[in-house]
Amino acid sequence: MTTRSRGPRTVTGALVTVDALTQQPKAIAFQYNPATLQRTLQPQMVGGEEGDRSQAVRFTGAPVQMINVDIELDASDQLEIDDRTSVQLGIHPQLAALELLVYPRSTDVNQREQLLASGVLEVAPMTAPRTLFIWGARRVLPVRLMNYTITEDAFDAHLNPIRATVSLSMRVLNYTDLTSDNREYHQFMSYQQSMEAIVNLALTAPDQSLGVNSNQL
Repeated sequence: MTTRSRGPRTVTGALVTVDALTQQPKAIAFQYNPATLQRTLQPQMVGGEEGDRSQAVRFTGAPVQMINVDIELDASDQLEIDDRTSVQLGIHPQLAALELLVYPRSTDVNQREQLLASGVLEVAPMTAPRTLFIWGARRVLPVRLMNYTITEDAFDAHLNPIRATVSLSMRVLNYTDLTSDNREYHQFMSYQQSMEAIVNLALTAPDQSLGVNSNQL
């Protein structure tokens, strides 16, 4: 008898960061895939304003896309099997991993302070790691983390959080935001080209069922 699951393997969503110095990636896989993913797209266009007949509608760049997800964390399963880390810390490690995505490294902060103390008048801002939101093979998006809301709603006897929801808001970085020598520029371009390929497979020219002659459109 095999213990292999007969169902399809479920792909896990994740946030992946790539250190600016070492180029080493670190993945924060979601414990549970969010049930809902909300995306908003704000078109970047000029022309077509009311009363303006002189200018056609034109694109100024890719739309500004925001992604909002609620990431659920729960230590219940690990506590049932007496997982040592969960017993000692609850979900602190997972929360810390997510929260530290928006912190500069403490070593960088200390180095900056040492430079300032040694008389350096201007110190460049600390470089954030590259961050990618991964939601299946067709959505690997460079993002800027905009906002966290962390709701901790269950605790153990030592007040370690054991259940929480992290509401995360991200702005997708596109080729309008980046220069062509940036890896994220090409990452987003691959994403758009993937969408274009899918559309070409699924959509066709208008046919008679629409009640119009497509040649006259």
